[in-house]
Amino acid sequence: MAPRILLARHGQTAWSLSGKHTGRTDVPLLEEGRHGAKLLGERLHRAPLDGLPDVEIRTSPLSRARETCELAGFGERAECWDTLMEWDYGAYEGMTPAEIQAVRPGWLIWRDGVPEGESVAEVAARADEVVSWARSADRDVLVFAHGHILRSIGARWLGLPLDFAARIRLNPTSLSVLGWAYGEPAIENWNDVGHLAG
Repeated sequence: MAPRILLARHGQTAWSLSGKHTGRTDVPLLEEGRHGAKLLGERLHRAPLDGLPDVEIRTSPLSRARETCELAGFGERAECWDTLMEWDYGAYEGMTPAEIQAVRPGWLIWRDGVPEGESVAEVAARADEVVSWARSADRDVLVFAHGHILRSIGARWLGLPLDFAARIRLNPTSLSVLGWAYGEPAIENWNDVGHLAG
């Protein structure tokens, strides 16, 4: 069976709620985010996934991803991996898209990158590293990480340029699955938040 990668975005934080770019700032989960992480864990432990007993699990070391992983019930099985950290937004850290547009009209992160932070090429290289790892053995993997890096992984899984990620949004505490169709990389499920309905 060809390996798949399950992508879990961290729960809601005050910055994600307000739309602020949250890169390396270690913003904690809100109570809503902690509750969502538990609901995600319940989903992952029910049939048909049944706790994913044979799946390799990694998490971003940032606390919002790590805590989501722990509350979902996978903390003891997960390995922290710096490659899963969010895009380093440099000078745009903590700013909303509207604030950035006010100083740089027409800006698009997927095309332009950020000053004093990571370039598009650097983020693509990290996403490629995750994709290579996920495909390296005959087992599925589960990662807990952040919106922009997970969208980047989605684009690169499909073999597309990073700017494709602009077209595949991800909500907090969502679950996505990247797999295969007719031997080609495919999106099986994307931005699924059905578990948040309780």
